[in-house]
Amino acid sequence: MRKLLILSLVALASSWPARADDAPLPLGELAKPGRVLMLRHAHAPGVGDPVNLVIGDCSTQRNLDAKGRVQARELGARLRAAGLTKARVLASQWCRALETARLLDLGAVEPLPELNSFFGRQNDRQRILGGLRAFLARLPADGPPVILVTHQVVVDAFTGASPPPGGGSIFKLNGTGAPEWLGTIPVEMRSGS
Repeated sequence: MRKLLILSLVALASSWPARADDAPLPLGELAKPGRVLMLRHAHAPGVGDPVNLVIGDCSTQRNLDAKGRVQARELGARLRAAGLTKARVLASQWCRALETARLLDLGAVEPLPELNSFFGRQNDRQRILGGLRAFLARLPADGPPVILVTHQVVVDAFTGASPPPGGGSIFKLNGTGAPEWLGTIPVEMRSGS
């Protein structure tokens, strides 16, 4: 049964993009004022987290593997090559999101609880999404680029699409908690699979 659940989740995640109009945007789009990249953390094997998860204790969580670390570094290099050399970078308090954000190497990383996962914690869903929408509404519509490293369930709540590890969506800030969704970023891995 567990194997069937895992296979179903893998199939769901591999169905991205979920929309016909979901063509990947050039990464240079992020260098424009008022843009936000909502990014799913890089590859971390498994699904969910152990029931004994403790924020700040990586031994109680799923973490990036070597593939995920390569994926995060390569995405950071691709973003820099596209002209994004510095951004405000915020991440979920989960270790895999914080590590992804740091490996992008685009700026100091700030933890933001409003980016935390609510997978298996549906009671937290509205609180997290409401807090994230309030945070987005406070960002200046003409401000510098912002990268939010979060989890599949959070990106999915905003886009209706399930991003692959290291995938995400670009939004245009508009002074509300519902920024304009512009599209996804292309996901590539040059070094290994």
